[in-house]
Amino acid sequence: MKLTVHTKGSAYDILMEHGILHHAKDHAGSGHFFLISDDGVPQCWRDILQSQFPESRMHVFSQGEASKNFDTLQAVLGDMLDAGLSRRDTVIALGGGVVGDLSGFAASLYMRGIRYINIPTTMLAMVDSSIGGKTAVDFHGVKNSVGSFWQPSLVLIDPEVLSTLSPRLLHEGLAESVKMGLTHDAKLFELFEQEDYEDHIDEIIERSLRVKQGVVERDERESGERKMLNFGHTYGHAFESYHHMNRFLHGECVALGMMKVIRNRELKDRVKAVLERLELPVSCEYDPEEIVKLVMKDKKADHGEVTFVQVDEPGNGYLVLWREEDIRKGLEI
Repeated sequence: MKLTVHTKGSAYDILMEHGILHHAKDHAGSGHFFLISDDGVPQCWRDILQSQFPESRMHVFSQGEASKNFDTLQAVLGDMLDAGLSRRDTVIALGGGVVGDLSGFAASLYMRGIRYINIPTTMLAMVDSSIGGKTAVDFHGVKNSVGSFWQPSLVLIDPEVLSTLSPRLLHEGLAESVKMGLTHDAKLFELFEQEDYEDHIDEIIERSLRVKQGVVERDERESGERKMLNFGHTYGHAFESYHHMNRFLHGECVALGMMKVIRNRELKDRVKAVLERLELPVSCEYDPEEIVKLVMKDKKADHGEVTFVQVDEPGNGYLVLWREEDIRKGLEI
């Protein structure tokens, strides 16, 4: 499968093919390369990539959201400088959302911006974070609060790498696809309500990519429609920060956030059933006042109002502005 994302300043391909990781070099272009990964990516996948670029340095940092900070970013940039990268060279990110976000941010900063290629190894990164150009690090306990828009030059998706993914990591990524089905693609959501959704993983990835492609092309800088892809994320990011980025995975917090924001009782029951089948949390313990404070610090907050995404029926998301009392009410439901 090949999709081409057209943005205002560029266009880049998304290639999905079983086994494409083994042929990454065939698609990477010319010049020098700098590889970035984390120690949560199985060694076998790192070795396959490294063997194709034997003269390129691979910077490997500790896995997890705790590494998504300025210290890691500085270490990566320093290693890039030591490797002698020029403005004509390319960063290749191999990993999940943390690797992609941090690598893309580093590429956007180095020499005022160089190419980067994203090779996602998790379901979450494949269906969502690897495309669209949103890069960031966490700062002062607030997720993704410092970053840039920097589109990749190429995205290579190899479903084979999911074979080493734990069920928990697979399911947290699928939470993002559930989100896209609810906001843009009713058929995608209905796939999760089927008994055999596990047999449709490639279709789920492709449908998710097509949703993300269309939204990014229509609203690259998140001034309107792209905000709808934050469905579940506003409460979700607050839950992540409240639990210090280590109790729940990102997709699990998105699941928690979706359950808090949906007001339609029938849809809420349908979503709850899907999330439970995916072994995702639908509730957790928290201090409501602390969650409200964190939500009001969200990057979508604007002078006492926060943009939330609401869904009443699958495939049709819309934006609403909530004030503090609305945010508190959502936590009570």
